[in-house]
Amino acid sequence: MNSIKNIVIAGGGTAGWMTAASLAKHFPHLSICLVESSEIGTIGVGEATIPTIRHFNRALGLSDQQVMKRTGATCKLGIQFNGWHTESSSFIHPFGVYGESLNGVGFHHYWLKNKKLGDPHPLESYSVGAQLAKHGKFALPPSNPASSLAVFDWALHLDASKYAQLLKEVATDAGVKRVDAKIIDVILHPESGHIDSLNLSNGQQVHGDFFIDCTGFSSLLLGQALKVDYKDWNNWLLCDRAIAVQSETDVIPNPYTEANAKTAGWQWRIPLQHRQGNGHVYSSQHTSDEAALDSLLADINGEPISEPKCIRFRPGCRERFWVKNCVALGLAAGFFEPIESTNIALIETAIERLKLFFPYNGIHSSAVEEFNVRTTKEYESVRDFVLLHYLLNARKEPFWQDYRNISLPDTLLHRMSLYQTNGILIRQRHEIFQPNSWLAIYDGFHYLPTRHDPCIDKVEDNYIRQGLAQMREGIAKAVSATPAHQNFLNQL
Repeated sequence: MNSIKNIVIAGGGTAGWMTAASLAKHFPHLSICLVESSEIGTIGVGEATIPTIRHFNRALGLSDQQVMKRTGATCKLGIQFNGWHTESSSFIHPFGVYGESLNGVGFHHYWLKNKKLGDPHPLESYSVGAQLAKHGKFALPPSNPASSLAVFDWALHLDASKYAQLLKEVATDAGVKRVDAKIIDVILHPESGHIDSLNLSNGQQVHGDFFIDCTGFSSLLLGQALKVDYKDWNNWLLCDRAIAVQSETDVIPNPYTEANAKTAGWQWRIPLQHRQGNGHVYSSQHTSDEAALDSLLADINGEPISEPKCIRFRPGCRERFWVKNCVALGLAAGFFEPIESTNIALIETAIERLKLFFPYNGIHSSAVEEFNVRTTKEYESVRDFVLLHYLLNARKEPFWQDYRNISLPDTLLHRMSLYQTNGILIRQRHEIFQPNSWLAIYDGFHYLPTRHDPCIDKVEDNYIRQGLAQMREGIAKAVSATPAHQNFLNQL
């Protein structure tokens, strides 16, 4: 119950240095020590983000331009999913809204009725973010948009290693002490069972009041020392392998991530200014490592410039995330496959939650319980969102067929039922992905409500037709006047 004065962060990489930089800025009166070993490599392949990363960077005093210059970053307006519904299908999940709502009724209801009236224009036609991405355009969003039609957001494709180095500089400038050594042993207090100290390979013993586990999949502190079990979600999320490789690039970078469906998984393409990131995410039950590597190397742009890195993982999370005087973040807390850049986003939200419930005057069970409840709900929501990307497919391969036969979590079944029967897009607390993101995936897989909101039946059909036509024309005009993505990068 003593006040917290000394924080020890075990592990570096993206999770460790994001945590160190943020906490040092937020709690300048605390002593923070980060222990990492230069002999131990990091995963370092998460190069795509969601828009919240920009807010995180700004809180550290970093502008978008600073981060982009230091990390060779490009702009990300969303993700293009190729071949996920059928082999020839393609759709974009944009960071933004669709159309304009009216009289308290969501835009997608008006679009759905217009579709039933014979209008062939896809939902993407009403998203300025999706249209900018498809046409390779980019400009900063207006600070005061004239209407919701102009609302969109953007994220970054960045070099994860360079980003971690930048965060390291921010953290050390803010007073974080770094120790370069391996963790040999975790010492627990004999009476309380709290973590007392870390024994290091250089003979040093690091004591702390509060410990943050960023040791990756091994979870040396929360998982091994404090014996917190891991919930395996492989019965829902079939992919458990990823192979990553970097390649040369001489093409103009797209302002979006590509996610291309494969026989037993999918492949990412992430364009940076100086190279391209590539990776194949797959199920080891449906293909071999050798076949997965061959498939990846046969489908990249440019010559490889790094050795392929194979990553084995178990999708899931810890039973609890905060136990005694230890909190786990990043891979030590849990891991989903790389789709939708969820893992860096979960680090961000965990840091913000830790700041909210930080035990200044000692660790209280109420704060620990609330932290764990909120984090668990957040992980379950992300799990359901990731699963939604697979289960509505119409492909013929065994991998994709197996997804159609999965027994779904009750939370996802409830959510899908609300949308299918009434077109309701719910928003719950502790969620990373907002209703428009769910709408993008529903639409991409042609999962439509059985009816639109009956309130709009009193609106004349011709009025709806004309209104939606004006929206499309306005978006098309704005996109036409926007410069190319490469122009924005050149200005850096």
